[in-house]
Parts: sequence; C-alpha cells; structure tokens
Amino acid sequence: MSENVKLGVEHFGDTAAPLVLLAGGPTMLSWPDALCRALANGGRHVVRYDLRDCGASTTVDPQAPAYTLRDLAADAAALARELDDRPAHLAGIGVGGMIAQLAALDHPKAFAALTLAGTRPVAPGPVDADLPDHDAATMKRRFALPKPDWSDRAAVARFAADGAAILGDDPDAARARAERIFDRAPSTRPAVQMANHLGTVFAKLDCKPRWRERLPELAMPTLVVHGRRDRFFPVGNGEALAREIPGARLLVLEQAATALPDVAADEVAAAMLAL
Repeated sequence: MSENVKLGVEHFGDTAAPLVLLAGGPTMLSWPDALCRALANGGRHVVRYDLRDCGASTTVDPQAPAYTLRDLAADAAALARELDDRPAHLAGIGVGGMIAQLAALDHPKAFAALTLAGTRPVAPGPVDADLPDHDAATMKRRFALPKPDWSDRAAVARFAADGAAILGDDPDAARARAERIFDRAPSTRPAVQMANHLGTVFAKLDCKPRWRERLPELAMPTLVVHGRRDRFFPVGNGEALAREIPGARLLVLEQAATALPDVAADEVAAAMLAL
C-alpha cells in the first residue's frame, strides 16, 4: 500500500484476537453489520475497509484511477500486516472477492484463510464461456432505471432500492445502506457517488493478467458463499470457484440474491469461523 494511500477502516471485537479482514465491494458497508458482530462474538478481530476511491479511503479521481487491480490486492496484504503480525483471514465480496483472490495468490504469506462471497474467478468485463454471465433480462430492467441526480441523497436511495428489487434483494435494506454510503462519501460529485454506489472504478482498472488459471495454487482453507438467487453473478460462478480452489467449501444461501442478508449472518459467520 502506497504511503500516499489511506484506507478507511472500522473495527469490531477484541483487537488482540485473530484478524478477519473484510474487503469492501466496493465500500465496507457491503459487509452487513450483523455479520461483523457475529464474527466478533465468535472471537475474532473484524476489520472492514473501503477500497480506494470509496468511503473514508483516499479518493482522487474515480474516472481515471492511477492504480490497478494488483495494487488493490497489495493494499489488502499491507493492511493485514499493519493490523496483525499473524496471517489474516481475508474475505472479499463482489468485486472485493476478485481482489481477495488475487491478494491470496500474490501475497500468500499474509493470509491464513479465504472467504469469497458473491463473486467470480474473472475480472470485470466479458465472462469466460463456461461461466454464467449476468442474467440478461434482469440487467435490461436494471439498466433501464433512470439514473438519479447523484447529488440528491433521497434520489440515490430510491435508485438503490429500485435496483435491489430488480436484483431480488431487500429494497428497504438497500435504501438504508445507500443512505449510509451517501453520507460517508467524501463528496456529492457524481463521479464520486457513482464510484461509491456502483463501483464504477472497476470498469476503468487494468485487471490483467488473468488469475483464474492460478486458483489451484491456493493452499489455504477457503469458503465460497453465494446466493442461489443471485442474478448479477449467478451461482455457477461460485460453484466454479469452489471446484477450482483445492478443498474449498461451497455455502449456497438458498434465499439470498446479490447482497448478504442479515438473516444469513449467523450461518455465514459460523462457516467462516470454522475455517
């Protein structure tokens, strides 16, 4: 992690306990409070953090990021080492799951366990032919939503709720999360708010080279968590991750879609704590 980059973090639990590091997807609020508390109650020091250009982390220009996916992976490793001299349990959700995969491959000594939630084994962009892509009908409805005035908190919250309903997630939870994300963003500038809510930075990042073919190198206990009803990254993506990472366990949340619902917090936490 560059000395010019500061990452926004939030702590749960005993700071002397083993570290579970939660990479945002893209903001730390992608990880539900209920899950963070459940992990902390299970005897872990839980730290969730914002990726660059999001939340309380360094924000420069989300429309022209001067860093790569590998830099974000290096951020995770550097933060883990800064927080604890023992290897951490790294977890990533959505695009954060892509970062987590690469971080575990490139910095294996920094991590002792890996959790990958609602993600896939390839970078943003065209998907491999054997992986299920975004559900076309759902994406058509999602992208047909009128874009909000990104400087208007209420409009952004409505947009998030409407999008969640289309994706199969809880609209009320999405609205509340969007309000918190809006309030934590360093600016109401449209590019900054879009980066916080939509992860638009990832469309502009250098995400090469590929890492999927390296997944069999992973030698740490791994949990793959995926919603059965996920229409953005259909469950086949999680199934592929679990097949290609040696010894990985797959936990399919039958009633979940894209977001991790609070009702699944205890089940997910128990699976993570068992690694």
